[in-house]
Order: sequence, then C-alpha cells, then structure tokens
Amino acid sequence: MINPIKASINLINGMLTVFKHLFKRRVTLEYPEKKRVLNDNFRGKLVTKGCVGCGVCKKVCPSGAIDYVKNDYGKVTSYTFDLKKCIFCGNCMYYCPHNAISMINEYELGSESKCDLKLSYKQENE
Repeated sequence: MINPIKASINLINGMLTVFKHLFKRRVTLEYPEKKRVLNDNFRGKLVTKGCVGCGVCKKVCPSGAIDYVKNDYGKVTSYTFDLKKCIFCGNCMYYCPHNAISMINEYELGSESKCDLKLSYKQENE
C-alpha cells in the first residue's frame, strides 16, 4: 500500500527542484541557430601559411597527423592534416618556430566521408 505522507513529501521535493531551476540561466543552446561564443584559446581547425618545411611540427605531433611534400629545392609544396588521427593537442602550433600553423575557431568538422577528413593546403609561391 502506498504511504500518502511519503508520496506527498516526494511530490513536494520534486516541485521544489522544479522551482529551484525555473529561474536559473539556461545551460543549453539551440545549436544550429545559436552558436556558443568560443574562448581565444579554443583549438579548432588547423590552417597553415608560410611553412618553410623545418619539420618541427611533424616531429612533435604525437599522433602523426601531419604530412607535407617538398619539391626538389626543399620548399614545401603541399601540406596535409589528417583529422582522423589528429587529437587537437596544439603541439604543432605551439612549437612551430615560424608561426606558420594556427588553429582557428571553426569546429564543425564532421563529415560522412573519410576523404573529407584530410585537410590539404597548397603552399603559395613566395
């Protein structure tokens, strides 16, 4: 048999919980329409510009997600980041002596195809 006193106490506790959270700021956002403001230290999509091909980024990458191709003269012609391997640790960005790698605030990197998870950049002729 149901104890009416215990049921009433549980009902009051539940209503107090509802009223406690009723006037608090909402935690969730309506994602596709509203996007969160990101911190300056956010580590998102990797981009490169002005790489000289020193190889430091490739050495410090713990997951081996970075690859580049050099031409006959030792200049980097193309750069590839493999997002299937990348753990977004930021080591490549922090240890690059020429500040050629940066991580931008773009975080919508999901894809239905594995081929789309390789970011390739052609090096500009300087």
